[in-house]
Amino acid sequence: MSSLRTHLFGVWLLSLAASLAVGWMLVQFYRQSSAALVDGAEAGLTRACDAIGDAYGYYITGWAGPPPASGDANTQRDLDALVHIALQSVPGISGGVLREPATLRPETPASHAAAEALSGQGLFLDRQTQGSRTTLLLACRLSGPIPDLAAFVATDVEAAPVYGRLRDGLGVLLALMLGLAGGLTWMVASWSRRARRLEAALTQGGADGLPHLEPTGEAELDRIAAALNQAGERLRVAQAEAARASSRAAAAERLAALGRVAAGVAHEIRNPLATMRLRAEGALALDAGRDAEWAAQRGQAALSAILGQINRLDRLSRELLDMTQRREPILAETELSEFLTLCAADAPDMRLQIVAYPGSALFDAETIRRALGNLVQNALHHVGPNGIVWLRARLLPGALRFEVEDDGPGIAPELQTTLFEPFVTGRADGTGLGLAIARELAEAHGGRLELARAAPGALFVLTLRQETA
Repeated sequence: MSSLRTHLFGVWLLSLAASLAVGWMLVQFYRQSSAALVDGAEAGLTRACDAIGDAYGYYITGWAGPPPASGDANTQRDLDALVHIALQSVPGISGGVLREPATLRPETPASHAAAEALSGQGLFLDRQTQGSRTTLLLACRLSGPIPDLAAFVATDVEAAPVYGRLRDGLGVLLALMLGLAGGLTWMVASWSRRARRLEAALTQGGADGLPHLEPTGEAELDRIAAALNQAGERLRVAQAEAARASSRAAAAERLAALGRVAAGVAHEIRNPLATMRLRAEGALALDAGRDAEWAAQRGQAALSAILGQINRLDRLSRELLDMTQRREPILAETELSEFLTLCAADAPDMRLQIVAYPGSALFDAETIRRALGNLVQNALHHVGPNGIVWLRARLLPGALRFEVEDDGPGIAPELQTTLFEPFVTGRADGTGLGLAIARELAEAHGGRLELARAAPGALFVLTLRQETA
């Protein structure tokens, strides 16, 4: 995913490429202009040299005498005059005539060029460039009665106007690129700073929804902030409505649960009370005068039945207290095999088998022992006389897992969704509180109890968290 910085850097690279292309075109234009000026100047020098040659040809027409002596002043004056006349038709070009240049002034560019022309093909061009100025010097041999005679012409090609424009253009391009780079850098820094401010505000938002975002000064970011503020306001309204709905639902659920518990308690209490009432009424209706021994036996049986129902009510009250009263777990390092042996001693039954893997764990032995006891008793009630109930304990990475499994018929489908609710039972003599109490004890310990398999054979799993080093 590309960022704004990447996009702007790409724009800057494109601008740099365009500037380089324009700069290259300006340099090429300068070079072509300079070359054209030099070519024009060379053509002018050639014309000037031809004009001097024509004038010299006219000067030597009809020459019949011997050649003048070297250094003859009159001849030199005549030659200078014909050069002056010949160069009047080509302005901007200077020149002269040299005789025996190698012996006269060999150190000057003109004498050097004249010597090269006399010793070579009769024409020599010398070009010297300094900065924006190019000096052209053309020497040509003059054939005639005067030996070792050469003419030279020179001119300067000044490219200052074009060179100045090129320098100014390149300077403008450089300034534009620096300004563009600075502007893009400032833009990226400004956007990044404002974006970080929005990010920090969103990160520090409370749990009740999105925080209110202040304007950043950037129109695009401010539109995003305004949209987020509107979304946050809608979220807060929705959360408030959801909280009210949740509160109403929780209240309704509490009332429904209270109603189910009350109905269950009333049902569990009503049956023993009805039994005790019938037994008591039957005992009161006995006629002791008819058969005192028979009446005493019937009264004794009625009292025993009443005591049994009282014990049932006492067990119900204790189970209700166990389900509603939580205590903080007291953790202690416990060896698993010894712990399962104590659990098996609470329910002495040949059908119960324990499987403990070696190791020890940190948990509240009393609380978990009561929870596993309820699970084991529930399993023993559901298996046949030849059934088997397994109680296992094993250590896993970061967890302690207890399993209670039986080979009975399993849990009926209509009971699976409400299995851990109070007073839900599939037995006529059960209170329906054993599994509910086991779940409450597991949750009080910070663990969880779940039905891992419903049939064939039920499998309950109680899992406790364990700290890992």
